[in-house]
Amino acid sequence: MAATLRIQSDWSRALSKDEGEAWLSCRSPGKPTLYGSVTRRGLGSDGVPDIAASEGFVVGEVTKKSILISCPHENVSTKFLAPYTSFCRIHQKSITCLDISSGGGLGVSTSTDGTMKIWQAANGEIRRLLEGHVYDVNCCRFFPSGLVVLSGGMDAQLKVWSAEDASCVVTFKGHKGGILDTAIVDRGRNVLSCSRDGTARLWDCGKSACLGIIADCGAPINGIAAGTADSSLNLGTPEKPPSEREVGTEGKILLLAREDKKLQGVGLQSRQPVFLFVGSDAFNCCTFLSSTYILAGTQDGNIYQLDVRNTNAPIQVIHRSGAPVLSLLPYRDGFIASQGN
Repeated sequence: MAATLRIQSDWSRALSKDEGEAWLSCRSPGKPTLYGSVTRRGLGSDGVPDIAASEGFVVGEVTKKSILISCPHENVSTKFLAPYTSFCRIHQKSITCLDISSGGGLGVSTSTDGTMKIWQAANGEIRRLLEGHVYDVNCCRFFPSGLVVLSGGMDAQLKVWSAEDASCVVTFKGHKGGILDTAIVDRGRNVLSCSRDGTARLWDCGKSACLGIIADCGAPINGIAAGTADSSLNLGTPEKPPSEREVGTEGKILLLAREDKKLQGVGLQSRQPVFLFVGSDAFNCCTFLSSTYILAGTQDGNIYQLDVRNTNAPIQVIHRSGAPVLSLLPYRDGFIASQGN
């Protein structure tokens, strides 16, 4: 397992001062953690900060927005990127979920401060406060149109909101436990949810009705992802013809990140199991890299890459730290992961 190099503070703020300082650590599994610091000594003639590192660390390329730092002893290097913009006044406490509209103009986020808000992505200006859930809101996402928001909360309710006037246009009830994640099928006539009650459900937005239970796992489902399956994959056959209200479920597979250390694939239209993979700890999140390759993250910090055509063994297991993997997002030829550290 590779060593992990971290800056233990907001270095972009610390190093924006004339003599700012930020703390470093380099952790390699089974070895003592190495500690150090980076210090800004002023500005160079080109306006780029002059940065020095303490013993054991080396500063490489420095720009106004990034620092490359290496730890030769562990043969590891990391480029740290500064945020281009920070919005500090949208929420008062930790952000639990966020999404950006397809056009990039709006953001929606939920927080442990108990609020869900829509805001301008350009400047963080709050546009709407979405009120209606009882207790915490766990998840939120925009429909492809960018004009509608889907949310799920600890009150076991799934809600659809207008981003234009903050009205709640649909409420789905049926889950027996808090909703932990959602997914949207194609353009959004159908949506999906998963819950602490161990079920994943398909809903019809037009009729405000549950079209069926896709899976009943007997353990909380922490995350889901729906995607088009590789054509060689056998998704099974529905036991009865699907409702005419089901739109876009054919040829798709639903991934279930389960609390009982299992990652499951289910045919979205057939409701039939496709694969079951057992990991090292509870699965928190999952996503598609393509119709063939998927990713899933666990509570003990593992990221599994699997081929849906053969899940007997993972393609690779990435372990950067023991902190829980909380979310995964495909990005260009790779992916972005967030961890609870």
